[in-house]
Amino acid sequence: MTALPKCPKCSSEFTYEDGSNFVCPECAHEWPKEAAAETGEQKRVYKDAFGNVLVDGDSVTVIKDLKVKGSSSTVKVGTKVKNIRLVDGDHDIDCKIDGIGSMQLKTEFVKKA
Repeated sequence: MTALPKCPKCSSEFTYEDGSNFVCPECAHEWPKEAAAETGEQKRVYKDAFGNVLVDGDSVTVIKDLKVKGSSSTVKVGTKVKNIRLVDGDHDIDCKIDGIGSMQLKTEFVKKA
């Protein structure tokens, strides 16, 4: 029996194989087997709310009204955000939204445009 790698996101040891991916049942993180086989730095894959892979410079559309913390304004559904930058941390996207300014968004609230 081969030893399966621990989840890179939550360090769970209960991972399993699903086709060409490894899956963590605790946090639902999926990553390709090829990435686990590589030695060295693992590159994180960012996906939007519908599972499309995002890269730096993409344009995305907001799929839910988002209240701006510390302000009375909101980012409305359908707002298009151009030239995103993907970062590690609590929020995955750094961007500028017209009329609001610099913001950080989570990938779960956007779809690829």
